[in-house]
Amino acid sequence: MSSTEDSIHSANSVNEENPSRSAADGKKAGGWKAIKYILGNESFEKLASMSLVSNITMYLRTEYNMGGILLVNVVNIWSGSSNITSLVGAFISDTYLGRFRTLLYGSSASLLGMLTMTLTAGIPRLHPSKCIGKSNCPQPQSWQLCFLFAGLALLAIGAGGIRPCNIAFGADQFDTRTDEGRAQLESFFNWWYFSFTVALLIALTAVIYVQTNVSWVLGFAIPTACLGLSISIFLLGRKTYICKKPQGSIFVDMAKVLVAACWKRRQTLGPDREQPSYDPSPEESDQGVVKLTRTYRFRFLDKAALIIDPNELDSQGMSKNGWRLCSVQQVEQFKCLIGILPVWISGIACFIAMDQQNTFGILQAIQMNKSIGPHFKIPPAWMTLFSMIALSIWIFIYERIYIPHVRRIIKKDKRLTMQQRISTGIIMSILCMLVAGIVERKRRDSALSRGSYESPITVALLLPQFVLSGMVEAFAAVALLEFLTTQMPESMRTVAGAIFFLSLSIASYIGSFLVNMIHIITRKNRNSPWLGGHDLNKNRLENYYYIIAAVGAANFVYFNFFACHYVKKVDLPGDVREIQLENSASGHREDL
Repeated sequence: MSSTEDSIHSANSVNEENPSRSAADGKKAGGWKAIKYILGNESFEKLASMSLVSNITMYLRTEYNMGGILLVNVVNIWSGSSNITSLVGAFISDTYLGRFRTLLYGSSASLLGMLTMTLTAGIPRLHPSKCIGKSNCPQPQSWQLCFLFAGLALLAIGAGGIRPCNIAFGADQFDTRTDEGRAQLESFFNWWYFSFTVALLIALTAVIYVQTNVSWVLGFAIPTACLGLSISIFLLGRKTYICKKPQGSIFVDMAKVLVAACWKRRQTLGPDREQPSYDPSPEESDQGVVKLTRTYRFRFLDKAALIIDPNELDSQGMSKNGWRLCSVQQVEQFKCLIGILPVWISGIACFIAMDQQNTFGILQAIQMNKSIGPHFKIPPAWMTLFSMIALSIWIFIYERIYIPHVRRIIKKDKRLTMQQRISTGIIMSILCMLVAGIVERKRRDSALSRGSYESPITVALLLPQFVLSGMVEAFAAVALLEFLTTQMPESMRTVAGAIFFLSLSIASYIGSFLVNMIHIITRKNRNSPWLGGHDLNKNRLENYYYIIAAVGAANFVYFNFFACHYVKKVDLPGDVREIQLENSASGHREDL
């Protein structure tokens, strides 16, 4: 057995069996002592991955000569795939490997992916030759694209192991059965975002500058080394972690509930659930799982736990067939998932606006005046740093100024509600697209008036839209991540992380779909389509931005008149705070 495997075995075999103790010295495991290693690992991993994500548009444009629709499709599909693999990672983590091993193997896959990307930059035959002028650009051959896509695929696989588990693994380190643990967990979400964002602000300025102005080979070798350092930090803290055993796939349980409920769809539920239901005691059910309280929402699913024939149970009172009779616990877990969907949909619409800055926002920067003085040009991907700066400043103000100040005045914590934060994020997404559209029209008009490829307007004019994009993330993304993680039972935390990144994935796919549809429709009706080609001056990108703003406006109405009702929390035993739609009339609750 290798030293890495020994480390994994040690962390899992000791801390999983007795998660309150450390394997090394008998001291209490978990807490902020373990979090410092997790945040260190996360910071360097994000440094590596985001140095590619932030500059992938520039890399594909300059080294692979991609432009227009193809470039946006590659970036969006890769970004979406990197997020959708989170579902697979969550399944593997919950069923087989546990969060510690899944994080480790995912980091290893990402390391291989970064090595492959470094090779695409370092070996000239793996990418096409440089453009001659602005229009004569050799296109990459199929085998060159295959090598590129192999590297991107490894990175997507790695992301599938890392993204659903890092937040959940950090949350595992706190005892949320106590007030102190719940308060620590709430701060952890913000500090998780803050810590890796600060690391990115310090490092990505240098890494992106090296990639753009010095060497893509060196620029990719740096994040590759950071990934290796990330894995090393993660293993250093292995004896301080609380590592919980995999408890089986929640996805399979959800499928069982749906099948069982459909099988018994003709059964009638009494008003007070007088019929016997399969509700095994904690000793009979999975060990270590917090038992959920029965709720009155989505009552159709309660039929899955309905005992209509005593023969459905064996001699010990256990279900003979899990696809015909499910436990109340399984039913309530499925209800938790359904309960978050209305709010989750609102998050998707916000992320569509955020995504535009990583593609079209960078393309705008490429065709603007990037000079600062006679000898220095701002790398276009640096614009994404201003989104991170805005996010970091807001979190610091909120955690270190706003909350302590309010606490001194009213003698208790007074945080912005989840509804307030998500609504603010939606408003920011609308403003972001409106500002981006106005700026793009001004940029294009100035370039056309001079007959030049690049606009004479300074790239600084893009700052407002990138700052607003960062505020969308600071309000909507952080709030949605906290919402999903805290509103599900502990056994579903990995699923919560996967669902969060699935929303990012769907946003990327929707963005790619809209780009292609708008290109097809406007190409038929106009001589020059709104989108497409290597030159934004021939497009009408501002109209696309206005369409995304209209989607945001519809999302604002949807959230505040419907989805916001699912944000209200009700404290339940243990660390579970389920989403419940509370109504004053019990009859209205029955309708759910």
